[in-house]
Amino acid sequence: MQLNHYNTSFKEQTFPIIVICDNVTNAPNVGSLFRICDAFGVEQLVFCGDVNPISRKMTKTSRATEKVVNYKVVTDLKTQVLQLKKEGYTILCLEITSNSKSIHEYKLQKNQKTVLIIGDENFGIHEDILELSSAILHINMFGQNSSMNVVQATNIALYEFTKQLQ
Repeated sequence: MQLNHYNTSFKEQTFPIIVICDNVTNAPNVGSLFRICDAFGVEQLVFCGDVNPISRKMTKTSRATEKVVNYKVVTDLKTQVLQLKKEGYTILCLEITSNSKSIHEYKLQKNQKTVLIIGDENFGIHEDILELSSAILHINMFGQNSSMNVVQATNIALYEFTKQLQ
């Protein structure tokens, strides 16, 4: 018998992970981010930039998860990141750079309070934000392309992090 969300045995859990979107604005991506943040028990989803996260286009992909995911919109990303650092969060950026390391090599500590910063669909994470991070992580890719959709990359990162924190 195929199971659904009414009869699965998944245990509801919240992980000490905050996902910050550096100018992620595409409505289907925003909706999908709500959905995966719910699926992975993320503590909070933060939008920064010129974005209105709640729109009709977004709700097509969110499947009402915007009603249950704790989220906010901030105008100053750098101030938000610095505040979370003060609160003891480890700042991790998901970006391919000359000094990034594979996400599979990075090990979270048990109950590590983590901020995962993901970047704009076209331009990635701003350089001044990369400089604030404890680590810049990338996902190994084996094809011709050097990047993937921000939502798919976030899925992979959250899977890896929650697997380590369980």
